[in-house]
Amino acid sequence: MLDIGYALSNRFPDPPQTDYRRADVHALRHDLFCGDVYLADTKADRELSTAWGWVPVLDFAWALCDIAERLDRDPAGSRASRPQHAELDFTESTDRMLFERRFGWVDVEADWMPVEEAPLSFSHAELRREARDFLHDLIADLVDLHEDLGDNPAIWTLQAQFPRVR
Repeated sequence: MLDIGYALSNRFPDPPQTDYRRADVHALRHDLFCGDVYLADTKADRELSTAWGWVPVLDFAWALCDIAERLDRDPAGSRASRPQHAELDFTESTDRMLFERRFGWVDVEADWMPVEEAPLSFSHAELRREARDFLHDLIADLVDLHEDLGDNPAIWTLQAQFPRVR
């Protein structure tokens, strides 16, 4: 089972003068809400996580939802034998998370993983559902911290673009 989580950093706080209601997409994706993220396979008790403290967690959630959609572009869907690839790069470093989908399963690995370690593997449907749940739960948490964020049109658009999936 896939678990996606985060922790906000105390070392990289948002600027105190931030107007969350009017923050633009660039600020929301790259400048605010820094911390660390993880993907965990709870069944295998394995985790892929960052430990840098500066990862923009909203951008991570946004990108993960986008990646789940990009991995679903083959018309054959879960019957597609040709691998489909996507990567999530971390702007402040050369590290990347790599995603490969084949036959409805997505393997996830990262540049910082030991070479001999097997990738995490999840069904594409689970990745899509959990990524969207993570995005909506994260937004709810951030709105609890910064009430004005709930009035930001970019957040409304993001939630509409990636609704929860059941």
